[in-house]
Amino acid sequence: MNYTLAYGRSYLSVDLPADLNVSVVESVPTPSLDNPLDALTDALQAPIGSEPLASRVSRGEKVGIVVNDITRHTPTPLLLRAIRETLSHIPDDDIAIFVATGTHRANTASELEEMLGGPWADRHKIYQNDALDDSSHVAVGRTSSGNTIWLNQALMDCDFRIATGFIEPHIFAGFSGGGKAFLPGMAGMASILHNHSVANVDHHCARWGIISGNPIAAEIREATALVEPAFLINVALNQDHEVARVFAGDMQEAHLEGCSFVKEHMMVPVAEPFDIVLTSNAGYPLDLNIYQSIKGMSAAAQITKKGGSILIVAECWDGIPDHGDYARLMQEADSLEKCWTGSTSQGMCSAIAGKYKFKHRSP
Repeated sequence: MNYTLAYGRSYLSVDLPADLNVSVVESVPTPSLDNPLDALTDALQAPIGSEPLASRVSRGEKVGIVVNDITRHTPTPLLLRAIRETLSHIPDDDIAIFVATGTHRANTASELEEMLGGPWADRHKIYQNDALDDSSHVAVGRTSSGNTIWLNQALMDCDFRIATGFIEPHIFAGFSGGGKAFLPGMAGMASILHNHSVANVDHHCARWGIISGNPIAAEIREATALVEPAFLINVALNQDHEVARVFAGDMQEAHLEGCSFVKEHMMVPVAEPFDIVLTSNAGYPLDLNIYQSIKGMSAAAQITKKGGSILIVAECWDGIPDHGDYARLMQEADSLEKCWTGSTSQGMCSAIAGKYKFKHRSP
């Protein structure tokens, strides 16, 4: 039997024995919106828990639009177009675009062009957050856990902030989107490391699809409250990366409504865990490096038996990556076993990879 897994900008074809007991686990088929631009415009005019976007911003005010970096499959050009048309009364010079890199590297000029689409760089000032540059961040307050929230100074200098993005289940924040545009997206390293602490990440509620009781998600909501006035425009995507639903308005209310939709349509239960799970990291741009591909491994682990095996395919064109502490920590280990606990599972996966044939296939 033949199956396909998203891999880079195309797919891998997987040939499995016909007598093998195989189950396909995938999200609920969700149709795309007929006219996503109209849906975005409508959502900005009739948002959730907020006045219309156009009435929230007055001429003469500075606006900061936060967008995802190259590691996300967000339809940013479409979002920017809807926002810009809605804020037609605001001059170009009063609107800046902020790339929420979090701890990721800065995006290259070609990546920015691909991410943003259109002549945005010619029309608006573009900032890329550098979490390691303390001088570019300002303290905006403290959370109940004692985390001082350092956010991008240029963003906080704006009179109004718009967070864009898309909502999907997240490995330890419960769901992406929402206030993650600010923390970790536009935050300083100290704030990010506190939020992503070992204690928080290891918390039993810091898991896929869980918000209630999740310390990471709770602190992101606290940090977001420090960024007001702000406005959210997030989308949910279907399996083909098409816009399935739009959620705009209040940072908290709109995001929670979006999370409910995504949980219903993108997360599916299984009757029992599996011995072996073959998966991917959803292809480009999500499988750009090993660091990001851990998400695909973690998702697969949710449905894998204890002692079972996971085989993930990821292009990893960006390497480990070379930048950041993750590469350093990986390189400090003097053996594969010290990087990857469970040498038995390693051997099983190697055997599976040799037994089943993978063929590269164009979309």
